[in-house]
Amino acid sequence: MTFHAESRLASPDLSACVAFMPARVEQGPRYGEALVTLSPRHAQGAREVRVRWSLHGAAGTALVIVQGGISADRYVVAAGGNPGWWSDIVGDGRAIDTRHCRVLAIDWISSADLGGDALAVGSEDQADAIAAVLDLLGEARASAYVGASYGAMVGLAFAARHPQRLGRLVAIAGAHRAHPLSVAIRNIQREVVRFARAHGDTASGLDLARRLAMTTYRGEREFAERCADAPQLVDGRYHFAEEGWLGAAGARFAQRFSAERFLALSESIDLHAVAPQDVRVPTTLIGFSSDRVVPLADLCELQLNLGAAAQLHVIDTRYGHDGFLKEPAQVGALLREALVEH
Repeated sequence: MTFHAESRLASPDLSACVAFMPARVEQGPRYGEALVTLSPRHAQGAREVRVRWSLHGAAGTALVIVQGGISADRYVVAAGGNPGWWSDIVGDGRAIDTRHCRVLAIDWISSADLGGDALAVGSEDQADAIAAVLDLLGEARASAYVGASYGAMVGLAFAARHPQRLGRLVAIAGAHRAHPLSVAIRNIQREVVRFARAHGDTASGLDLARRLAMTTYRGEREFAERCADAPQLVDGRYHFAEEGWLGAAGARFAQRFSAERFLALSESIDLHAVAPQDVRVPTTLIGFSSDRVVPLADLCELQLNLGAAAQLHVIDTRYGHDGFLKEPAQVGALLREALVEH
């Protein structure tokens, strides 16, 4: 079930924002690395930064930028044996249909990528990195930017800093700033990782940090349904149903993420700040009823203060913040509407 609200601004002219065109010549996925020049917010002076990117879709069609959370990467589309982190949404015949558009994605840069004097990496640094990749590819403008979670935050920064290069912004489960309660929880996660690293067990720190994160990513209803089994007495103590689920998520995360990268990108979320009135690009906001990371009140505030016409859609889901991953049918329907599919 979805709900939506519209701002009082005039309806946007979508003629310059058609993200889907008749299918053109099929083109295999392209993967590349580029040295781009950035002037990071939390460092002194300009420097070269390596950015890894991917491009999927039909040659000659409109360009759509797609970015996800801090654990997402440029492998957004299923290709070459890689499942793609958002293959339910992006690909042939999906809501973002690579038969009719091209999809650009980058790997997030971290403070380590910016050099030793960088105190942190900002969402604006990510936005500038994407703009630099557009330059590399000879693309003056993207028809749309679709971002989820941290990707939505970067999308807002991109729209504020490069409005002439974007037709429409779709921001899913991401606001103009991090909510203070979410900042507090992420601070605990980072302290867990730092403590574990100082004691020679970084993997356990990442595991526990991810378990704690999962308690905010998912909603109360899903926990109630998943974890209804009674505790079991094993090896002299009770084990609860929650332990197995969260433990598996933590172990997977620890295997594929470094402490340095986690700490940098987690902190980047909390440093994120964009003045809503600086976003002068037609915008679609999508939130989730059970999201405890990005409360709906923050999205309402963002919508009311944006510098361009904006719609806010709310999806009712048991999956909380992870609704952008777990509700492909509902999210996909809203994306098709926002991107004006033909």
